[in-house]
Amino acid sequence: ISDQKPLGCWSVKHGQLLTCPVVCNFETHEYIAVHDDKVLRIWKDEDINLDKAFKATLSAEVYRIHSLPQGGPVVLFRGGGVRTLDVLLEAPQQEIENLISDEVIRWSGAFLDGQQPVLIFTTEKDGDFFVYVQKPKPSSLHKYKLEQQGSAKPLCFTAHITNQTVTLLCLYSNDSVYQVLIPLQQDNEEEEEEEEEILSKSLLLNLSVSGAVLKGTSLVVLDKDHVAVLGSLAAPGKKPTEFLTIWNTKFQTLQTSKELPLGTSGQLWCYEEKFFLIHGKLLTVIMYKCETSSLAAAVGKLKDSQTLDVSSFVNWNTLEDEELVVSFQSQEPVALKAESRMNLRSRRSTVAEQSGTLSVGQLLIKLKDASTYVLETELKQLMAKAPTPDLQATIGCVVTALTDRCKRNPKYYPQNFLQEIVETRNLSYSLCPDLMAVALEKKDMHLLQICLERFPDIPEEITYACLKAFLSMSDDHLRSIDVNLDSAICYVDVEFNDMEVKTEILENGFSAEMDQDMCDTKIPKESQSNGESCPVGLQKAALLNAVLHSAYTETFLLPHLKNLPAQQAILFLRYLYYLYVKCSEKVNTTLPGIRSPTINQIMDWMCLLLDAQFTVMVMLPEAKDLLSNLHKFVRAQVRFYSELNKIEGSLRELQRLNHLRESQTYSIEVLEII
Repeated sequence: ISDQKPLGCWSVKHGQLLTCPVVCNFETHEYIAVHDDKVLRIWKDEDINLDKAFKATLSAEVYRIHSLPQGGPVVLFRGGGVRTLDVLLEAPQQEIENLISDEVIRWSGAFLDGQQPVLIFTTEKDGDFFVYVQKPKPSSLHKYKLEQQGSAKPLCFTAHITNQTVTLLCLYSNDSVYQVLIPLQQDNEEEEEEEEEILSKSLLLNLSVSGAVLKGTSLVVLDKDHVAVLGSLAAPGKKPTEFLTIWNTKFQTLQTSKELPLGTSGQLWCYEEKFFLIHGKLLTVIMYKCETSSLAAAVGKLKDSQTLDVSSFVNWNTLEDEELVVSFQSQEPVALKAESRMNLRSRRSTVAEQSGTLSVGQLLIKLKDASTYVLETELKQLMAKAPTPDLQATIGCVVTALTDRCKRNPKYYPQNFLQEIVETRNLSYSLCPDLMAVALEKKDMHLLQICLERFPDIPEEITYACLKAFLSMSDDHLRSIDVNLDSAICYVDVEFNDMEVKTEILENGFSAEMDQDMCDTKIPKESQSNGESCPVGLQKAALLNAVLHSAYTETFLLPHLKNLPAQQAILFLRYLYYLYVKCSEKVNTTLPGIRSPTINQIMDWMCLLLDAQFTVMVMLPEAKDLLSNLHKFVRAQVRFYSELNKIEGSLRELQRLNHLRESQTYSIEVLEII
């Protein structure tokens, strides 16, 4: 999530279907999946082909696999049977009992009671709901019937275990949350044979605010006094809007809420004090913190409407024009905090209020209309004294404050201050998502170059925008701009190729004459120069090198590259071809300089550009010679390495003989390579 890059991708064969969520075995660091209801797959990160991963066909259909950090994975079958994974793998075809007959499982959850795993699941049959509490070690099962609530039906469940008691929370269709307490019984055969006990429930929460009713779709427990509910708030005479809300169950008050105008999938996940939800087409991650519940805080929340701290939502679509803002209250027992992608990696909190002073959010609001000098002075002091755990988030807030002022005041642009921050601080795109957009608007090529070289999580849309901006600028204009030339100055021709030093040494099996002989085609003089002189100026080459260094995902970048204008695409391909030839002239295929492109980066971008623009390239007459030369060069390289492969055995024999020869003797040997 922090870098927006997929770390691994696996797929089942065509016709197969993953039938339950994939989980991670925390003990072995393996992934566990089930496809086609009965086929179990287990694999690790380094496994590439899922079809070659461990496979076990089970005797019954799996409903869900639950993974516990300390208790190991637990498998729940559709018939209600439960097995730990290690027991199941000992005999995958073992018979699985059917405990629930015609009932259908609606929800399940796994928990730890001390060191013992406990699995709880609810079922439905003919409008009646049942609760099962099962312990696989040793095997025990207790069945309960849920008390009916008129015509209202439970929509979702969640639970937690405290002091040998299961607390089951049920979100009902009458916009209320009910609580059911289930004591964990001692295991004995007699209780299992008794008729199921009817569980009574108590009203925990009414989801209504000032006459408006929250139609909840998902419910999670945060701690003993707080729950989060995702749902649609239907106010009289207004269109329903989805909200993420946090409620104090002790005092039955709404603690905080966040409007989600783009809509959600209706699902809410909570893991390690972070919410995960789908907002529109984005994955949104929100950090929360629950403080000790108190009546004063709960009442104060209803009276205090002043916004004291501001942070932005974290999402994957950082180019959206909308500005999603979360408001915090200083007296809130619960504060929603949007956590940056960088902080997700370090698992540290966002900016906290500094004791005895203004919080970061308060200070930024205070400086909103301050003069430029006062603003920059205060922000430099803020960065200098920020506590170490919150330093990154504080700097992100500082950059956001600067870019916000740039957007409000077109004449304001602290170029040197921004460059200093990016060069001296370990930032990421997600900490200051508007920075590169502002730099593109101001045509600050140097700042864009620095960001491309330093930010690990730049979205592909921004990478493409930078590439297009670099290619569209003339070399004459770029000569007047200060950019870092270290990545290109050692090999790119300077002053229109006058200073380039030509070499006649054949280092890597390639020369224009050799290419001509091997392809049996006469290469025009103009074409021969394509691989020798750089098609772009030194400044533009340095900027394009920064693009080549930026991380990307092919699936996300390819649609943008298809929109690259034809002439810019040809120019970019010519530069990549030039780099490819330069790399191939060296034995180690490495370009000189600092942060120069690698042969793999050059090849990857060349293939990506050809995939995106091949039809256009084929149709354009001016691209014909370029594609022909590229084809000839690659074919010459393939033939050269093919010849090397033929003598590989002889070279290995020569190496073996060198090892056998005594170091003290001197001899001259002639080896005939056939």
